[in-house]
Amino acid sequence: MDIKPIRTEEDYDWALAEIAPYFDDIPEKGTPVADRFDVLADLISAYEAKNHPIEALSPVDLISIYMEETGLQQGDFALVVGSASRASEFLNRKRPLTLNAVQKIHEKWRLPASILIQPYHLDEDAGSQKVAAG
Repeated sequence: MDIKPIRTEEDYDWALAEIAPYFDDIPEKGTPVADRFDVLADLISAYEAKNHPIEALSPVDLISIYMEETGLQQGDFALVVGSASRASEFLNRKRPLTLNAVQKIHEKWRLPASILIQPYHLDEDAGSQKVAAG
């Protein structure tokens, strides 16, 4: 195999170029080509995790993105959490999600409870920030 460690952005670009054709023609499992694909994917994944980490979404970001991608409005969220004012407080980070709200969101929209319960910053006053403890 002509594979090398990924230490620089140039190495990373090389690895991406090498793996790209496999997405058009998926190699058959158990073949040397499939092994090469797996090794490249693992190397790329390790390099990205170290050099290009993706920050986890906050519960509010997850809800907002889900609503945007599915065409839902704040009124739809209000139906899930029980009131328009509560929906506004949650989405504007004025109030932390309650356990009851997390359960309803998970049940109705199937969003992962493991993300919905994560702590996140609240926007209270311009001078202070609190953390919501999910």
